[in-house]
Amino acid sequence: MKLSTREDIEAPIAYVYERVSDFAAFERRALRQGAQVSCRTEGAPVVGTIWDIAFEFRGRSRKVQAELTKREAEQALEIESQSDGLIAVTQVDLVALSATRTRVLVSFDMKAKTLTARLLLQSLKLAKAKMTKRFKSRVLDYAESVEDDYRRGQ
Repeated sequence: MKLSTREDIEAPIAYVYERVSDFAAFERRALRQGAQVSCRTEGAPVVGTIWDIAFEFRGRSRKVQAELTKREAEQALEIESQSDGLIAVTQVDLVALSATRTRVLVSFDMKAKTLTARLLLQSLKLAKAKMTKRFKSRVLDYAESVEDDYRRGQ
């Protein structure tokens, strides 16, 4: 199952890339929401960096292993996550529309490796319209926050 959206941000591509590749900020956000996050490597994340994430969801403990599989300066990021037979690939692509405008393309693709994961994915497909709406809303909120931060910093 694939979810995707795009948003245009009134900020230069270098600034937007800096924000979408700020993994420390994403870790802090997950920690504030009650997840446990640990990075297996020291220093700045590079291709091959792995995070172990544990959190509660629908009354059950979940564990996710996320790996940075692609990082192209000012162009793209890709993270592959695995959990209980479910594989999810998140891609973020950036396109400079002008010197001060950037298009962000975000996609999230889930695939099942086990029967249990297939059943979960099937139930998610039934709610795809609602999930797509929520996904687009969250990407829009993030894009607006990046844009607002850029304006405040000028």
